[in-house]
Amino acid sequence: MHYNDRVPMSIATQRTEPADPYQYNTEDVQTPPATILSALRRIGPGMILAASIVGSGELIATTTLGAQVGYTALWVILLSCFIKPVVQGEFGRYTIVSGETGLEAFNHVPGPRWKVNWIVWCWAFMVSITLLQVGAMFGGVSQVMNLLFPAIAVNWWVLFFLGLTLAILLGGGYERIEGLATLKVALFTMLTFLCAMLLFRRPEFYSWDQIVEGLKLQMPGDGLSTAVAVFGITGVGATELVMYPYWCVEKGYARFTGKDDHSADWKARARGWVRVMQLDITCSMIIYTVATIAFYLLGAGVLNSMGLRPGAKEAEMISVLSNIYTQILGPWSLALFYIGAIATLYGTIFAATASHSRVFADFVRLLGGFARDDYRSRVRYRRIFVVLLTVVPALLYFFVQAPVKMVVLGGRAQAMMLPILAGTAIYLRYKRLPRKMAPGPLVSAALWLCGALMFTAVGYAIFLAG
Repeated sequence: MHYNDRVPMSIATQRTEPADPYQYNTEDVQTPPATILSALRRIGPGMILAASIVGSGELIATTTLGAQVGYTALWVILLSCFIKPVVQGEFGRYTIVSGETGLEAFNHVPGPRWKVNWIVWCWAFMVSITLLQVGAMFGGVSQVMNLLFPAIAVNWWVLFFLGLTLAILLGGGYERIEGLATLKVALFTMLTFLCAMLLFRRPEFYSWDQIVEGLKLQMPGDGLSTAVAVFGITGVGATELVMYPYWCVEKGYARFTGKDDHSADWKARARGWVRVMQLDITCSMIIYTVATIAFYLLGAGVLNSMGLRPGAKEAEMISVLSNIYTQILGPWSLALFYIGAIATLYGTIFAATASHSRVFADFVRLLGGFARDDYRSRVRYRRIFVVLLTVVPALLYFFVQAPVKMVVLGGRAQAMMLPILAGTAIYLRYKRLPRKMAPGPLVSAALWLCGALMFTAVGYAIFLAG
């Protein structure tokens, strides 16, 4: 959620925005870019995801899985990164065509309901569990600071970051900090990729036979629980799949398309902005897939070979993880790892809080809390949830004090949600999306295949766990 979520504007900016990004305006209609280069200038939501996806899921869960099972689960990482963008793309397509938010679209699916339908309630339950992941990030970044400044206990650092987060998100400094954190995460990702490349020069940590073994479809044995969590949060996690339509709305893809007036011009605009959205997803997928594989290979090659497990002693998690740098680059790289870990984990706290506050505000609207065009109330509820979604994860860390377990539990909740989201995407494709905007046979077949893989992977994991 992986927690890992960025937003395109600051909370302070939202308070003074002159226009509601969730409402159509005739003057917002724009012709989609005609070339790849011009389209690249209009991407954004997926790139925000890519900047945020490299967070607790990759740094903690993915590396831990590699440490537990070696290269055996490499296929799980590849499957997780490659199949979810198909579902993501169909959610984005539906939002661009209809202008509806994510939860608004989900609420159309038939089934039991109490004010909203069962899928929306499943989402609320899932996010409640994934707050453990945000708590793990508070714990992880506080562990790093404790290593740098041992005189200050971890719990005091958690309180410090809790107060700092509230001050920045509610005080209007988020956009500035976000830009700096994104830069640091990008540098951390590039350094991690470099370490993974250098891994190939270390025969004690790597062999091609191990890579081939990791591509065989075999379950990772004792690491099954972690593998399920990794499947849920690596690449585009379940929480990002829900959030992506909101970013498409706020980026303007739906407003640029305008309301369907059944004209040929509208159809051309809609298809054009859908193509921009698909390019956005493709670019982000390349970035986070490379980063995720790099973290996994380092966990499998370095930590597994050394017999180290990040979750064996939770208080030593960061010290254990730092070996993915120091064993490849040398002891001098420890400081680089600490800086990168701080940027990655703390940046994800921002992302998770800011993004979930958006969706929860919309949740209140669907429950009847305010009207769709009441943007002032939307922003007010968003700020309320900023506070709740910052304080609760910090408290969860105080009670659990086990970052690796917290990430795994949150990841498993996301994994359980994936088949539901896949089924929802299929329903929207065939029951709600206008036929003139339906994807071609290849994309439709891929949607069914990805849905089947999600159901099979999660169902099989539940069967084995039982």
